Amino acid sequence: MLDFFSIFSKGGIVLWYFQGTSQLFTQPINALIKSVILQERSGNSSFTHDALTLKYKLDNEFELVFVVGYQKILQLSYIDKFLTDIQMEFRNKYKDVLQNKANAMVCGFDFDETFNKMLKAREEESRKEAQAGRKMRTFDQSDKSKKTVDSMIVNKKEEKKAKGKENKPVKNVGPKEPEKPVESPVKPESNVTVNGDGLDEETIRKNREKMFSMMNSKKKPSSPVAKKAEAPKKKGKQATKWELNGTNRDMVNLDFSDANGAAEAAVNAQNEMPSQEEMACVGKMSGGLMDIQPESEEEEEEEEEFEEESASTSNSSASGKSGGGMFSMFKNLVGSKTLTREDLQPALEKMRDHLIAKNVAGDIAMKLCDSVGAKLEGKVLGTFSTISNTVKKTLEEACVQLLVPKRRIDILRDAMEAKQKSRPFVITFCGVNGVGKSTNLAKICFWLVENNFRVLIAACDTFRAGAVEQLRTHTRKLNALHPPEAHSGQTMVKLYEKGYGKDAAGIALEAINSARDLRFDVVLVDTAGRMQDNEPLMKALSKLIKVNQPDLVLFVGEALVGNEAVDQLTKFNQALADHSNMTNPRLIDGIILTKFDTIDDKVGAAISMTYITGQPIVFVGTGQTYTDLRNLNAKAVVNALLKA
Repeated sequence: MLDFFSIFSKGGIVLWYFQGTSQLFTQPINALIKSVILQERSGNSSFTHDALTLKYKLDNEFELVFVVGYQKILQLSYIDKFLTDIQMEFRNKYKDVLQNKANAMVCGFDFDETFNKMLKAREEESRKEAQAGRKMRTFDQSDKSKKTVDSMIVNKKEEKKAKGKENKPVKNVGPKEPEKPVESPVKPESNVTVNGDGLDEETIRKNREKMFSMMNSKKKPSSPVAKKAEAPKKKGKQATKWELNGTNRDMVNLDFSDANGAAEAAVNAQNEMPSQEEMACVGKMSGGLMDIQPESEEEEEEEEEFEEESASTSNSSASGKSGGGMFSMFKNLVGSKTLTREDLQPALEKMRDHLIAKNVAGDIAMKLCDSVGAKLEGKVLGTFSTISNTVKKTLEEACVQLLVPKRRIDILRDAMEAKQKSRPFVITFCGVNGVGKSTNLAKICFWLVENNFRVLIAACDTFRAGAVEQLRTHTRKLNALHPPEAHSGQTMVKLYEKGYGKDAAGIALEAINSARDLRFDVVLVDTAGRMQDNEPLMKALSKLIKVNQPDLVLFVGEALVGNEAVDQLTKFNQALADHSNMTNPRLIDGIILTKFDTIDDKVGAAISMTYITGQPIVFVGTGQTYTDLRNLNAKAVVNALLKA
């Protein structure tokens, strides 16, 4: 029933394997390594690849990985226990060999007979448990055997009579005897007199006072001065009159521009004229973008803080002092011992709270902590300082591996290859409302022009008022910064627009064809902002991507969001997959993280977005000018994330 079982080291060397079918298991195991183990997603012990379900278990003491694969349509309840049994048996049998890693690489592991016996025993035990669960009860064990024959006979006439008696009201047969009141023994008080009605004089006096007070509290007739003003009579509907409204006769008085349009020309000329600060930026973005620089001083201070904490904890029992920070939960782990889940749980919970405080989504923080716990569980460590450093390095490695892209996106190289093939390189920008798609599109356009690429901007945001005008202003500014005279008379940036209310997919297709005819190198497609729950707009976006097949689909997201980033990216990918009607649909290829300069050290959105999609963060927006565009530096982000 098992397709394969493999035991390999974390270095990638297969020590032993079992193959139940003729199908090779190399591809699913490689997918497990790339998508789970290397991407720090090992908190969940299950992984699905095509029609296979892979269960895995990490042995951190000997740096081993145990993987079992079977068809996902099967429900094998014994897999988890069987995986643990094989791990313990393999460890116990080859413990001496595994301790010496050099011998482990050349040693032959004869584990076939042991594995087959354990597998057969486990399958037989599971079969017996399944049969015991499905075994029918005997007649003597059932409740029906306890009933008599008379109780099982159904008489419909008697049932009707019984129902009639239940629903029939009960009548009084004879005169009902009057109930005698129960006399309660009342002891007469000495100073209280009782009248004929049974009330004493004090009670009567209080009741009269209440009655007079209620009569006096009645509302007196209001004076003529206090009378309310009569409500005005209801008027009928009146036509709305807008301010500064007029007809064609008033156009002459309302037109404040001159006949030649000199005012508009002056405004356009003023917008086109770049400032000295902008002119100073020309020529500084050729080549690749700069990375976000890590805060080296704070990093050194943090290292010194951890070293001081490690040194001080050795004498904590005598002085009563304990180290602070996120990793101080390990102060009770002194001496050589194997870390267990119970030992790690307090620190993992503190770590999760720290990540959530740094804007990491709650689910992602929990999964990341589970992955770190799985990576540390079973390790044998010595002193407390080793534990503290190991926990810190493990979390840092997990975050860095998560942020490092599985594939590198080099836009300059890909655009050059497309240019050599005489076709434009197409990039589509998508995202929710107000995250800065058009602004960052202009930044990327400036960077491409700095590297001598001609860019055509496709105005496919036909929904938002002012979207086309915004791109038109950017186009004028970019052409002013890079005039045609400086580039052999060629216009470096051009806007392709068709107005509002048109089909975005059709405009993008026409823009790509126009770029091919006019020899433009790159096409940047600007789309309308849309919420992830807006089904009509998500269908339109999926249609645009399906029809035009861009080389890159970039999701523009804010660095300010927390849990919302998970919902946005998940639903964007899901909508693109659902509405494409394709076997292998185009999903999001990369992320642009905007407003990164506004979050200080709360950089958790970068972790959340990368964890959800598995795609890299291609650009980071750090300001409002054209040069405020950077590459993501994973180390800088992790340093800010771990900063207390």
